[in-house]
Amino acid sequence: MLEALSVLFGAVFTVAVCTGLGRLLLGALRLRFRRVEEFLFSFVVGSACLSLIVFGMASIHVARRGTFLLFGFAVLATTILRGAHRLAGEPLPPLPRYWKPLFGALFGVFAYLYFFNAMAPEISPDGSSYHLGLVSRYLHARGFYHIATNMYAYLSQGTEMLFMYAFAFGRHSAAALVHFAFLATLPFAMLAYARRFGFPVAGAVGALLVFLSPVVGIDGSSAYLDVAVACVLFVFFYLLRIWDEERTPALLIPIGLLAGFAYAMKYTAFLALPYALVFIGWKLFRKRQNWVRPLAVVTACALLMILPWVAKNWITLGNPVSPFFNKYFPNPYVHITFEQEYRASMAHWNGVTDYREIPLGATVRGGQLQGVLGPVFLLAPLALLALRRREGRHLLLATLVFGIMYPTNIGTRFLIPCLPFLALSMGLAIENWRAVAPTLVLFHALTSWPSFLKLYCDPYNMRLDKIPVRAALRLVSEKDFLSARLGGYPAARMLDDVTPPDARILCNSSPPEAYTTRETLVGYEGAFNQNLSDLLSAPLIREWQPTRQLTFRFAPRSIRRLRVVQTGSGSLENWSVSELHVFRGDTELTREPQWRLTARPNPWEVQMAFDGNPLTRWRSWQPLFSGMYLEVDFGRLENVDRVIIDATPDQPNVRLVLDGQARSDFLWERLAGEPHEVRTPELANARRLATSEIKWQGVEYVLIGNSDLMAEDIHKNPKDWGLTLIGTRNESSLYRIE
Repeated sequence: MLEALSVLFGAVFTVAVCTGLGRLLLGALRLRFRRVEEFLFSFVVGSACLSLIVFGMASIHVARRGTFLLFGFAVLATTILRGAHRLAGEPLPPLPRYWKPLFGALFGVFAYLYFFNAMAPEISPDGSSYHLGLVSRYLHARGFYHIATNMYAYLSQGTEMLFMYAFAFGRHSAAALVHFAFLATLPFAMLAYARRFGFPVAGAVGALLVFLSPVVGIDGSSAYLDVAVACVLFVFFYLLRIWDEERTPALLIPIGLLAGFAYAMKYTAFLALPYALVFIGWKLFRKRQNWVRPLAVVTACALLMILPWVAKNWITLGNPVSPFFNKYFPNPYVHITFEQEYRASMAHWNGVTDYREIPLGATVRGGQLQGVLGPVFLLAPLALLALRRREGRHLLLATLVFGIMYPTNIGTRFLIPCLPFLALSMGLAIENWRAVAPTLVLFHALTSWPSFLKLYCDPYNMRLDKIPVRAALRLVSEKDFLSARLGGYPAARMLDDVTPPDARILCNSSPPEAYTTRETLVGYEGAFNQNLSDLLSAPLIREWQPTRQLTFRFAPRSIRRLRVVQTGSGSLENWSVSELHVFRGDTELTREPQWRLTARPNPWEVQMAFDGNPLTRWRSWQPLFSGMYLEVDFGRLENVDRVIIDATPDQPNVRLVLDGQARSDFLWERLAGEPHEVRTPELANARRLATSEIKWQGVEYVLIGNSDLMAEDIHKNPKDWGLTLIGTRNESSLYRIE
């Protein structure tokens, strides 16, 4: 029970500190709102402030429980001493009588479902892996440090900063409860907005359509961040509408902070800032009022939230928006080809290539798109009827703006940020149809309840299925609950049980890293991991072994620089070189310290073509273009007459020539055209070459899942791989490289 109390303390304390910071800031700006708005805005604006402050603490390595506790108590004490905790605003217009009990009853029932799922041990895939895995690592290190092997560490992590604050006191479940706080806030913000602007019934309908939606429920009761983003975007929109009505200059500060916080929470929410600038600029321009200063204030406040994340990535990676746009910000941490493949996979989630499948997939089926909004959202086109009203036009424009990034990732939960605007538009369309509105809401509630949901959606749809009260109260041990509900949990605990604290484990799919203190290197999460993962697969994939020998012969020359140039183009394949050998007669030149190696593109991995291991290979990690090259500068003149390249057969469209240069101020000279090619046998000791190289790179353990390509071969022939089995849990086996 003490564990449950620590979970509650972590969440409640974090929410209280957020609210206190918001009350202090809004009070200092002398902003006055309606009574309910005061609390809602204080929590959301304060969460932006706390996120930025935790970022600062993590940057100077003082992010720890004691620091968080002292800071939080200082904020709460200041709030009370200044009387900022008292709500003094006028009440909003009330809901119609029959809507008040309907709203309260449905909200209460579903809040009960969501709360206990949030308080139970965290089992969501992303929450138990990188969202809280990174938070745990930051807390252990008392702040940020360079994590080159996990691309998720360089996404903006504004929400994770709030998770880290709660995690310090109540661990995983406290972080999930912070997200639940945003989930509970969002429908009240929607209802308050509608009450202020004169359509309370539409507000109740829209708020319940969002809150009861199955995908919103599971997302908001897990350590995800989509519901928090939706809440921040809606409050940002709400404040913009109040500014449009009142033109209070001080409102521009929280508007700017939330616009920047949206980016800090999730890259795809970057549109909040241009939306604010265009909205404010247009309104002032139409009235012939000065627009320069207001836009400058909004931009400055937004950049206060945005620039820390941009600077962190620029300093550590050389790419301010990592892990994206690596073509424009080349770096050794994320391969360009991987980024292209990743973008394509997100845009065609689980193989969905026909976008006509999305309406049913996102509302009723849910298997491929991992979650459903509920069948009622098949009526979303009704929202167009809201165009008849000014408020409807505002809401539909916001739906379009904040939904415009959805095609980049078509999972259902990526619709959540624009869902509040769409739902309110639907409410506006039907609010005058007296019997229709409550009937629609009740139908939505019925079809969204877990026991009914499983009757029509796909079996593997991401959804809540029960109310784990005993697990939430820790009457069932966390270990037992996680072992039964989270498939990779036993493997995660095995890593801590049988490996040393500094162990690095290579794996194709990570166990939930939030439940292990060991560093897991997941194959796709970074360039370093990807190279090692490909190396482990190469012994079993013929096309990845150097079975082609390409020979350039030319008259003996004194050369300082040699350059192998790739002239093909128009193909998506990558160019790769396993080994490059330079000869003088029958003698191969031995690499010397003064040699300088470079390549275009991907100069960071050029060593792999000169490391003496035929299984490793330098790869362009970009589709073919004419002008790619691999170059060696001997540092002095060398007499050479032959260059041999060991290459893999998975690059049939590569076309190579050889150029040379006697002095750096001389022009490049063509030494040889197309090389002579012969086929060579596969490597006899490829398995041992692979694991030896992995160990040399500082990784001594590999975690193999039963479904991995090499699993069967390793299980049968561990000695050929130089591996020793040290543990097996569920579907995973852990090996040590000898």
